[in-house]
Amino acid sequence: MTDVSTAEPLFFNPLDEGYAADPWPHFAALRTHEPVHYSPIEQWFLFRYSDVSALLRDPSLSVDDDKIEIRNEERLQAFEDAFGDADRSTSMLGRDAPDHTRLRRLVSKAFTPSAIAALRPMVDEMVDTALDGMEERGTAEVVGELAFPLPFDVISTMLGMPEADKDQVAAWSSALVKTLDPIITDEEVAAAAEAEFAMRDLLDEVIAWKRKNPADDLLTALIQAEEDGDRLSSVELRDQVQLLFVAGHETTVNLIGTGIYELLRNPEQAANQRDDPTLAAGAVDELLRFVSPVQFSRRVTLAPIEIDGHPIAKRTFVLASLASANHDPEKWGPTAEQLDVRRAGAGQHVSFGSGSHYCLGASRAKLEAQAAIGRFLRRFPDARVDGDVEWNGRINLRGLERLPVAVR
Repeated sequence: MTDVSTAEPLFFNPLDEGYAADPWPHFAALRTHEPVHYSPIEQWFLFRYSDVSALLRDPSLSVDDDKIEIRNEERLQAFEDAFGDADRSTSMLGRDAPDHTRLRRLVSKAFTPSAIAALRPMVDEMVDTALDGMEERGTAEVVGELAFPLPFDVISTMLGMPEADKDQVAAWSSALVKTLDPIITDEEVAAAAEAEFAMRDLLDEVIAWKRKNPADDLLTALIQAEEDGDRLSSVELRDQVQLLFVAGHETTVNLIGTGIYELLRNPEQAANQRDDPTLAAGAVDELLRFVSPVQFSRRVTLAPIEIDGHPIAKRTFVLASLASANHDPEKWGPTAEQLDVRRAGAGQHVSFGSGSHYCLGASRAKLEAQAAIGRFLRRFPDARVDGDVEWNGRINLRGLERLPVAVR
């Protein structure tokens, strides 16, 4: 990042060396010197908690990318070349009311508190199986052995997905999440398009089969979800299921993997969480704040707006930095850059967004993180990082690709 003490202009550059491992100084500089920032990639960024929270809650804004008028033409062309005239996704992630309201209401019928709570025995068993292997060897790679397979297997089991398809769906999901980054190469766009088409074909087949062979699983529940005679179409079903894998899985991977890493780097905090069961829920909220598994969320202006004296034209793309907001000392005080599993009010983080688009899978992600992180700490009180960690290189869904540890 440009040295803010010089006369050179300050700009957000997530490609700077060292950014992936430590983005927090970049956010701090922008919060201080240019919290409402227009980037050379032709996007507005917000970095303060107050601005981010207000943007996310503003019902006059859109999440529909088709409503963007001022956009990066090179990026647009790359997507058009790769995706061609493919049907636009009906995922609720990119839909405004009333479409979003309808989709969320129908999908939420399969995400009731009782349905999520019923996952606990299965999640605990999956975690313990992974930890048994780690204990037997004395070493582990946390992302590959726990953080990645747990949420993926939970989602697959919940949905009733065929066992043989898991590895392929995981690869497609990894390619698709790159489209959520503000900067993406043409090669990554092409790989995402290939994954999109392949995943659509598979999910269409699975949904057609499940309609004929209903079972006690989430996909059957989604097929049967109904309100006032309204049901999800096959295309809508496919796109919501794809959203579960692309967004719901990768974010939880980052929470578990990076959360364990930060606790191992802060042994006093790890001890606090391990020794006090009453901290389980609050500690996961603090980790959500501290590591911010999703770094940015976007909105589109439908009319001219002004933020802190900066006029922003209508139909403009605005990125809210959830990660920066979660470390803003104006909200979190002088310890904002420190991990504190006893922090009061940690649940006010914006890691799951806010407003009408608050993450529908938040309770599932928290349940999995509580089980994985809590049981890991209790089983391996002497665990330590044992080798070089590797970051996944993603700008938005930032997390670890590899976390080698010794557990005894």
